[in-house]
Amino acid sequence: QVQLVESGGKLVQAGGSLRLSCAASGRTSSTGAMAWFRQAPGKEREIVAAISRYGYTTDISNFVKGRFTIARDNAKSTVSLQMNSLKPEDTAVYYCAARNGGMAVLAGEFDYWGQGTQVTVSS
Repeated sequence: QVQLVESGGKLVQAGGSLRLSCAASGRTSSTGAMAWFRQAPGKEREIVAAISRYGYTTDISNFVKGRFTIARDNAKSTVSLQMNSLKPEDTAVYYCAARNGGMAVLAGEFDYWGQGTQVTVSS
């Protein structure tokens, strides 16, 4: 089992930046791809960004491309999401996810989930 704990979410003004972090614990040696998803009220959970096991491959969703960056540090068992030029439509609960296999973008393909961290962007 792998446990994931997100941090860093808060209220920020439009145009600002935030850095979300996710700390993994447990059997992290088997962790493959990791990702950030988000879910806004009344909407389905959607992928924001994903990163392969050793960080060689990343996949950034079009709606945040050029603004958000995903990175991981396997030595510290962490994955981060740097969010710049935030917009009100980025407001959502952001979830960290991990899986035992390779890259994936569908929520159903991920094995482990954090509890989420709230990001609110005011206009």
